[in-house]
Amino acid sequence: MSVSMTRRLFPSLALAVAATLLLGTVAPLQAQVTAFKQAVAEASYGNEAVGAFYRTRDYKPIFTGKKDARRRAALLKAMESAEIHGLPAGRYDPAELKAAFKGAKSARDLGRVEVQAAKMFVQFAQDLQSGAMSPRKIDSGIVRDLPRRDQVKQLQAFSDSSPNGYMKSLAPKTAQYTALLAEKMKLEQVLGQGGWGAKVPGGSLKPGQSGQAVVALRNRLIAMGYMKRTASQSYDASLQKAVQQFQLAHGLTPDGAAGEATIKAINVPARTRLSSVLVAMERERWTNIPKGKRHILVNIPEFTARIIDNGKESFSTRVVVGKNVANQETPEFSDVMEYIVINPTWNVPRSIATKEYLPQLKRNPNAVSHLKLVDSRGRTISRSAVNFSKYTAATFPFALKQPPSQRNALGIVKFMFPNKYNIYLHDTPSKNLFQRDRRAFSHGCVRVGDPKDLAYAILARQTNDPEGYFQSKLNTGVESRVNLDEPIPVHIQYRTAFAKAKGQMNYREDIYGRDAKIWAAMQKAGVRLRAAGS
Repeated sequence: MSVSMTRRLFPSLALAVAATLLLGTVAPLQAQVTAFKQAVAEASYGNEAVGAFYRTRDYKPIFTGKKDARRRAALLKAMESAEIHGLPAGRYDPAELKAAFKGAKSARDLGRVEVQAAKMFVQFAQDLQSGAMSPRKIDSGIVRDLPRRDQVKQLQAFSDSSPNGYMKSLAPKTAQYTALLAEKMKLEQVLGQGGWGAKVPGGSLKPGQSGQAVVALRNRLIAMGYMKRTASQSYDASLQKAVQQFQLAHGLTPDGAAGEATIKAINVPARTRLSSVLVAMERERWTNIPKGKRHILVNIPEFTARIIDNGKESFSTRVVVGKNVANQETPEFSDVMEYIVINPTWNVPRSIATKEYLPQLKRNPNAVSHLKLVDSRGRTISRSAVNFSKYTAATFPFALKQPPSQRNALGIVKFMFPNKYNIYLHDTPSKNLFQRDRRAFSHGCVRVGDPKDLAYAILARQTNDPEGYFQSKLNTGVESRVNLDEPIPVHIQYRTAFAKAKGQMNYREDIYGRDAKIWAAMQKAGVRLRAAGS
């Protein structure tokens, strides 16, 4: 090791090292710098967290000491479980590390394997605790910040804790993660048995029909666990009920008729469902944070928003989310709702004003007459005084606003969690969209199907008469801001596989194709589908 490197790694010993080298001695440094310490310093160079951890403890080992056998065993055992959690097992090779432990003979060998173990521990702990992928690199709509823990503190906590207990604490302890892990193992059993059988042929089937297609439908639903085994060949009441249960679990209209969309969903292979579960587990690791005793959860592919109180759903509503169009998809992130606005003014986002409304105004200055034209000083400008044709999207100097009204694009209330993406929850006059199964129609914000009820549920924490209070503000016709006494965390997430009450798994369409991108990245990193027994 050079004098310059030693000076960086052991500042207090720089003069001693320099003197030793100048004397030309090949003897090991004396008490201040042992061969073990020197090897640890060399091996950890370039990894600031690992290097800092060992400096804080004067290079005492946590993996290679005589009393560290339990810690070594706990790390090796945990890394062997990587595939159980759908992690890229190749990143942390327990067999390689075990061989390195066994083959270490000298103090320098022990120093090198000490750092090797520390690096593997940090990688595995971070991956299991907060995700193995980097979401922002996969899709620009996933703007979530990963809950990465301080690596020095992780190493310190591991050195001070029960080794097995600490490793078991890393994975998310949510009901969702537990259910997803159980579903993963179940689907691996299905793959080991060859899947759910033959696909259902044809376009659509209805109650009262019979024949081979009906038999195939019945057999597949039996294999999936939606009904008990029976020899009937007709589309009877039991099959209709099973179809309805399947439809409910897949976000389809539960009419009991196996239409084209239902048969398409039934024919999705177990391998595809398993990949969705593995992606959902990774996503659950990305959100491995305290979500709040009371929080609002929006699941984009489910088109649903919920209030969760102490782990239980206390309110649910249908929502409309962003279109599957560039720059209009609803992003994924977490923030805190601070206030609601009753009788809101719609300040038209500049992108909408210039890309959608300016071309209309160029053709007809009286277009979109429900919007006011406002200058930079906040003054309302008469359209007759403006030559719209001379402006481009870059030079358009006005803002467009819609005053409070029943026709307002935000409806009668909006729910604000201020963020740089300008995303919030709000009412809408377009009520008919909530009757559709697929509800991706907005410019990115989340439109709420039952906005009054959501407002009442939120305001109930700070007034004895939330409905009366809300209505009194609404009746004024004037914009009113109501600050929340207890701000509410809001988590906008994207789950195509998730568990509902009692652990029943639900699946939804990957409406933005984000899960497909995540799965491709996971496969590239080394995650693979496993069949039980393989």
